[in-house]
Amino acid sequence: MTLDMKITGATIVDGSGRAPFTGDIGVKDGLIAEIGRITGAAHRSISADGALLLPGFIDPHTHYDGQALWDEELLPSCRHGVTTAFFGNCGVGFAPLVPGHHQDLVSLMVGVEDIPASVLEAGLDWNWESYPDYLDRLSARQWPIDIAAQITHDPVRIYAMGERALRREPATDEDIAKMRAIVSSALGAGAYGFSTGRNDQHRMADGRDTPASKASARELVGIAESLRGHGHRVLQLTSDFDMNSGPAAFDVELDVIEQMVKAARRPVCLNLVQRPADRDQWRVLMRHAVEVAGKGIEITFQVAPRAIGVLMGLNSSFHPFVGHRAYQPIAQLPKDERVKALRDPTLRARILAERPAANAGEGSAIAPFFVSLLQAMETHSANIFPDRGSRNYEPTYDDSLQAEARRRGISEIEMAYDALLERDGDALLYWPVVNYGSGNLDYVREMLLHPRAILGLGDAGAHLNNTTDYSFPTFALSFWPSARVVGPRLPLERMVRLMTGAQAEHFGLTDRGLIESGRRADLNLIDQARLAVKEVRVVRDLPSGGKRLLQESQGYLATFKRGTAIVENDELTGARPGRLMRAC
Repeated sequence: MTLDMKITGATIVDGSGRAPFTGDIGVKDGLIAEIGRITGAAHRSISADGALLLPGFIDPHTHYDGQALWDEELLPSCRHGVTTAFFGNCGVGFAPLVPGHHQDLVSLMVGVEDIPASVLEAGLDWNWESYPDYLDRLSARQWPIDIAAQITHDPVRIYAMGERALRREPATDEDIAKMRAIVSSALGAGAYGFSTGRNDQHRMADGRDTPASKASARELVGIAESLRGHGHRVLQLTSDFDMNSGPAAFDVELDVIEQMVKAARRPVCLNLVQRPADRDQWRVLMRHAVEVAGKGIEITFQVAPRAIGVLMGLNSSFHPFVGHRAYQPIAQLPKDERVKALRDPTLRARILAERPAANAGEGSAIAPFFVSLLQAMETHSANIFPDRGSRNYEPTYDDSLQAEARRRGISEIEMAYDALLERDGDALLYWPVVNYGSGNLDYVREMLLHPRAILGLGDAGAHLNNTTDYSFPTFALSFWPSARVVGPRLPLERMVRLMTGAQAEHFGLTDRGLIESGRRADLNLIDQARLAVKEVRVVRDLPSGGKRLLQESQGYLATFKRGTAIVENDELTGARPGRLMRAC
């Protein structure tokens, strides 16, 4: 048999968690056909001495619900080794759709995921109604990578309950039956699961709470029952566990989650982060997952490989001065003109003398977040780190804006003002909001070692102008096994498993996630010495000329989807072997 491709002499990390080994692989008809010493003929031969060969990464947490309908590249995921991406997270999405009433779903995505309404209105035609209709639209398209969908609670609730859902009225038995039928239909059409959002910080664009944010246990359990009889499906739940309401609320939320898992008879995936308001809650959750596993309650944790925060700058949608009255007359000017105006000493003095309004900035509806930033800066409790030309994701206090302000003898807000004007206004300020309570990533390392952890929370497709967390796979693989300098590292095989084999197990994927004969040839060939995330830049490539922050990578010798190269030498090839996956 002549192989389509063989890769020889690679250091193979197969996704199972076992130690790396040196070997060859052969690919035929999009599948891994051979592993070992291969001497036979192949149409393409790649000598990979010294390079890492890994499974393609599986991203469990994206928001490509809209972008997949207008973008055939699905940047930036395919630039970070991702070959399979799941969207439909946090309870927000675009189907089912009440004909003529898409504005409510736009408001949800603007408010929760910070995607500008102008981009959504220009990029989508809203020509679907049911969830199966929506999947059919996606099935007609192709991308470099595969995508997979989960049906989301908020659109389901709006479709079933209308205005009563937007008023967050309790669901009746009839409402719950409608929602269960809608979700069951979506699962039957190929959705991989159901997601809901219960985070108090999530709001619609106009400030209203999201429709399902306080859904009752009866509603959630009633919907979860729809997962029975549909093969391997999953629950995804985003919750802050009422962290400001005390231990009793935390216990109630855990009980609701357990009821859902029991009703669905399927696993649930929770976000695991270390929150500033309760720095030990994550440890309680980790212990609880181990305790209930013996009862058949399967809890998987999505863990970020670094702190989660925001990038603030004149090129982003968010910075400390967007709410200042004196800033408003120049807010819509081109960046270079704003920089010139902000360097004027008179305007600087006026802005610094003002107390800002609770405004979150153009294209953003995260006013509570803005208020917390200002409060943190005023009380000296927020560590913010200025841009010095290279991104350091484990900075020390001495690197912080606060420390530099003290060295210069000025206030933190003055330091922030001056820092934003560096690099001709292209500088960014990094505020790690969660996972950085210890001033390093030791807590994150502990999370990544949990037996039920998978790597996630990158939010690709969302928060377009203030985060680049979609680069998590490249960062995780470059940082934890080799680049970390301030604390213990993590084995390469552990990090690879968290992005491949562990993900596949959670979603019930038996055709990918491992380098194993018969699995899909979704592969990454990587020069580990060069692997890194690049600097952030601004691009205007969204519908209606919308802008976003783009952070690309280096070190990817090739990324293969079904044996077809979609990236070679860090550049896209233009191939589109990816499709919508439908769960069986």
